Amino acid sequence: MKPYSAHYKELFRLGLPIIIGQIGIIFVSFADTFMVGQYGTADLGAASFVNNLFNLAIIFAMGFSYGLTPIVGRLFGSGNKRGIGSTLRNALLANSAIALLLFIVMGILYLNIGNLGQPEELLELMRPYYIVLLMSLPFIMIFNAFKQFADGITDTKTPMWIMLFGNVLNIIGNYMLIFGKWGAPELGLLGAGISTLISRMAMLAVFMLIFFRSKRYREYAQGFMRGKITGRDQKELFGIGMPVALQMGMETASFSLATIMVGWLGTAALAAHQIMCTVGQLGFMMYYGMAAAVAVKTSNYSGTGERDDIRRSANAGFHLILAMALFASVAIYFARNSIGSIFTNDAQVSLLVAQLAVPFILYQFGDGLQCNFSNALRGISDVKPVMLYAFIAYFVISLPAGYLFGFVFDWGLPGVWMSFPFGLTSAGVMFYLRFRSRVR
Repeated sequence: MKPYSAHYKELFRLGLPIIIGQIGIIFVSFADTFMVGQYGTADLGAASFVNNLFNLAIIFAMGFSYGLTPIVGRLFGSGNKRGIGSTLRNALLANSAIALLLFIVMGILYLNIGNLGQPEELLELMRPYYIVLLMSLPFIMIFNAFKQFADGITDTKTPMWIMLFGNVLNIIGNYMLIFGKWGAPELGLLGAGISTLISRMAMLAVFMLIFFRSKRYREYAQGFMRGKITGRDQKELFGIGMPVALQMGMETASFSLATIMVGWLGTAALAAHQIMCTVGQLGFMMYYGMAAAVAVKTSNYSGTGERDDIRRSANAGFHLILAMALFASVAIYFARNSIGSIFTNDAQVSLLVAQLAVPFILYQFGDGLQCNFSNALRGISDVKPVMLYAFIAYFVISLPAGYLFGFVFDWGLPGVWMSFPFGLTSAGVMFYLRFRSRVR
């Protein structure tokens, strides 16, 4: 283990602020689910459906923005700060274009939301909440570009503090607008959506203010102002960002399409699904926080040609993620019978949540494996094969397995969830084998 010790230390230094920021997001998701669940089971079911649909768009957007990290990482290694600023300018244009595309796609989906087989009583709650989340997409997309720029120059603390600020603002807004506190109107689920929109706008405004006014970013900002939009930069950003976005989008799509299947099982199943997805995001965001640090370090080592360090950094990241997965699995196993009651007073929902503990534990290893090695491949800019691997894992393996277990075998909600271990683990194995073949 001695060759890995320095990599553990560096990954922990870079990854911890990212993980803290990601945990902050999950904490807000917990707070959203808790507050909406206390307001009503119908609101929780509606939130489950809409949030899972938007997770697809948000994860796709996040994946595209990740294409900026290896480019910035290479420029940072060579000390080209103004070049980084120019690249960020190009990234903002590219991210804005993707935001417009997602806005159109999600808008079309909104017009057809009544044709997806969801409970009729939830539609009047889903529609206004959906529209508000749709309005927030451009803000989170542009914020992602600034965040990946900062991560690429190894400044992971600034995004962390901004995200924590946004999380606190979101929770306060939830309390005010869901329940009508401190003179605010009682808006229920719609209030949660408005609070999310306000917090995302505020996070972007704060990051832009810091970027253009702080001394730390002065040279980057000068490069940004003097930089030009070029076809070469746009091609590189799309060439790296789009495969990552599609890979992450297909993974999230498998969860979103599984949510549609869950909706066929009724409101209680949707509510339980939302609760366990919220819990599951805690593990995913922690894994992805560490994996993002792996992407930064492998991109740095790729620029200097240190292949041994590329391999060791990726392996060290997986060691750390495995430790997180073990901790998450043990915690969920012992808390399985009480998780549901934290979010809702509905006994049926709590029972369904407890039944999801086994498939949840089974997919932690695969989730960590695919997070780590997809990011390691991103760090060395070997991203095109991941699209094929993701398609096989999530659409050829995972979704058919969910329908088979859930409806053909009649296992219900736990059966749909049994598809996740198959999809995530198969993806992780393919990503790992690809990485090992590229870095010997």
